[in-house]
Amino acid sequence: MTSTDTSTLRVLVWGENRHEQIEPHVREIYPDGMHTTIAEGIREHLGDRASVTTTTLDEPEHGLTEEVLAGTDVLVWWGHAAHGEVADDVVERVHQHVLSGMGLLVLHSGHWSKIFGKLMGTTCTLRWRSEQDRELVWTVNPTHPIAQGVPNPIIIPAQEMYGEFFDIPAPDELVFISSFTGGEVFRSGCTFRRGHGKIFFFSPGDQDYPVYHHSDVRKVIANGVQWATSDRPERAVPTLLRYDTDDFFNGRGYTGPIEDHSADAPADQ
Repeated sequence: MTSTDTSTLRVLVWGENRHEQIEPHVREIYPDGMHTTIAEGIREHLGDRASVTTTTLDEPEHGLTEEVLAGTDVLVWWGHAAHGEVADDVVERVHQHVLSGMGLLVLHSGHWSKIFGKLMGTTCTLRWRSEQDRELVWTVNPTHPIAQGVPNPIIIPAQEMYGEFFDIPAPDELVFISSFTGGEVFRSGCTFRRGHGKIFFFSPGDQDYPVYHHSDVRKVIANGVQWATSDRPERAVPTLLRYDTDDFFNGRGYTGPIEDHSADAPADQ
């Protein structure tokens, strides 16, 4: 995951990779796994600007070791059937890296992943139906970087329906809203900031449909990767700083709880 060219975006696509192993119709759509197809779409649009690798749930530590995350600028996450199998200590590790500045893209059923729920602080539940609905992805923020170069609307001929109410905090920016055959609408493209990290949730992409082969969906994901990349020179969790009035340009950080020095005071005080 290390790179000698610091201008190259280091992107890691994480895939659950379970449906592809046990469901023949999914394997037919994604013979090399959904994570591979998602990664190919990012390479297709970003080319030499990005170094894109993949990992899956069944790798040791789910492929998300401290070393790997430290060398990742943007993590792309797709999960569905095995959210509960993701170890809590790995979720905490990813959480700390997002707060420190690593970008995160959460795709489709990743809305119910442990990491997205931890970052949102809500249930992240929604309404759904899988009956080959047509999805129209409408751009509601046309000047946003993630919306550049895609038609309005993006037309997805067959897709799982996601509908409101979607139990998430109010997004920092709403980029896309989707409408479906049954008349439902859904906030399908939302951005959030947590700590120093930027998060983009994008809903199109159920395993039963070839959505990640769709050129416009691939473009949105590539745009999201670029947007979520931090421009901070170093990765660090925001810290509590004390600024004194005689030196209010330089803060002093705290690394632990405030110490109680009362026991050291003279007895007569």
